Amino acid sequence: MSLWHFLTEQGLDFCIPALLAAAIAYFCGCFNGAVIVSKYILRDDVRSHGSGNAGLTNFHRTFGGMLTLVVILCDVLKAVIAILAGVALFRGMLLDEAAVLVFAKYWAGLFCLLGHMFPCMFHFKGGKGILSGGTVAIMIDWRIALVVWGGFLLLTVLTKYVSLGSLWAGASFPFISWYCYPDPVIVVLAFLLGGLVVWQHRTNIKRLLSGTENKFSLRRKH
Repeated sequence: MSLWHFLTEQGLDFCIPALLAAAIAYFCGCFNGAVIVSKYILRDDVRSHGSGNAGLTNFHRTFGGMLTLVVILCDVLKAVIAILAGVALFRGMLLDEAAVLVFAKYWAGLFCLLGHMFPCMFHFKGGKGILSGGTVAIMIDWRIALVVWGGFLLLTVLTKYVSLGSLWAGASFPFISWYCYPDPVIVVLAFLLGGLVVWQHRTNIKRLLSGTENKFSLRRKH
């Protein structure tokens, strides 16, 4: 039996944990480290600098320093908590528990990224989801993480374009997911996750094509 038939047969037994997992994951995602650290600790909103993005790369370019590690920790931990909450809520739905728990990871990961990219408490203006999305990939399957992170790191190191590595991560995620979990429900969720990441980088694509994209440096801009 496919995941779709199994989940639809569960009725409320599926809807309740699905809605709870979505809500928890979304609000975890809304906990944007770059915005919180810059706005409430540094008193200088990162979204008013550089690319205007509330993400790790723009934070590092703008402020640098040890507080960058706080932003990294926030983006990683919120994805971990979102996935663990999703798994906990769906655990016990039998037939094929392993398949259901994989679904729970993708489902929670999707809403965590939605919260990160479109946080309701920060006027729906968030980050691009690379670090949180990469953490979701690690939590789902090491094979997926290897392809996503391997390509990201290789392209970023070789070209100095974080955005190019990020586009690889978003574009490759649904296809390696399809290879590892060829279930229609998982594939749809994977394409939504990867598609969100690519969509959030649409301005980067334009700059890459025009040759005006910024290259990454460990040194912050002054």
